[in-house]
Amino acid sequence: MQAQTMSEETTHFGRRQVPVAEKASHVAQVFHSVANKYDMMNDLMSLGSHRLMKRFAVELTAVRPGHQVMDLAGGTGDLTELLSRKVGLTGEVILTDINYSMLSAGRTRLLDRGYAGNIRYLQADAEHLPLPDNTLNCVTMAFGLRNVTRKEQALKDILRVLKPGGKLVVLEFSHPVNPVFNTAYKAFSSLWPAVGKAITGDRDSYQYLVESIEMHPDQETLRELFSDAGFQSAQYHNLINGVAAIHTGVKPG
Repeated sequence: MQAQTMSEETTHFGRRQVPVAEKASHVAQVFHSVANKYDMMNDLMSLGSHRLMKRFAVELTAVRPGHQVMDLAGGTGDLTELLSRKVGLTGEVILTDINYSMLSAGRTRLLDRGYAGNIRYLQADAEHLPLPDNTLNCVTMAFGLRNVTRKEQALKDILRVLKPGGKLVVLEFSHPVNPVFNTAYKAFSSLWPAVGKAITGDRDSYQYLVESIEMHPDQETLRELFSDAGFQSAQYHNLINGVAAIHTGVKPG
C-alpha cells in the first residue's frame, strides 16, 4: 500500500523520480536556461527537420481565416507564426507557455518579424487553461507534451476549451519503429548534451531532453490517451521513421 502511495505522489523528470508538485519547477528551470538558444539548438539537434515537421503539423490543423487557435507550449513561436498566416486578421492565435522566459523570447521574435495584430500572449499551465469551455477551433502543441506532469489532465482540459468539432494537433518526439534506425538515432541523440554544453554552457538541460524523449509514451500509448480523454478519430503520423509523430484528435459534436 505504501509503494502505491509513493507511486501516486511521484513522476519522472527525465529518468529521475521527483515529487509531482516539483516537476513543473524543474522543467521551468530547464527552459529558462535554454530560452535564448532554443531555436539554434533545435536546428542542430534535428538537422533542420523540425521546421518541416511543424509545417506539416500546421497543414493538418486545417485552420482557416477567422479561427481561434491556441499554440500551447508554444515557446519561441514557430507554429504561432505559421498559424497567424492561416487565421488572418479576422482570427487569433494565442501563444501560450507556462515558462515566462520562453514566452518572452517568442514575443520578441514574433514582433521583430512583424507579427502583431492577430497574436496574443498567455502564460498558463496546460493542465489548467484559463479559458471558457468551447472557445477554440484548434489547439496545437509542438514538442511540449512530454514536459507536462499530468498528460491526461492536460488532454482533458484541452478538450474542454475546444469547440465541438475542434481539433488537437500534437507534434512530439517519439520512438523510431525500425530497430537499426533506433540504434543510430540513440547514438546521435547521445551527443546532444555535449553540443548543448558547448553552445549554451548547460549540459544538464539537454541531458533532460534526451531522457524526457526516452520516457515519453510511444505512439500507440499516446493515441490511447487521446481516446481516453474523450477525443474522437485519434490517430498519428510517424515522421522520420518515428523519431517524431503527429497525433490528432477531434472533439465530439
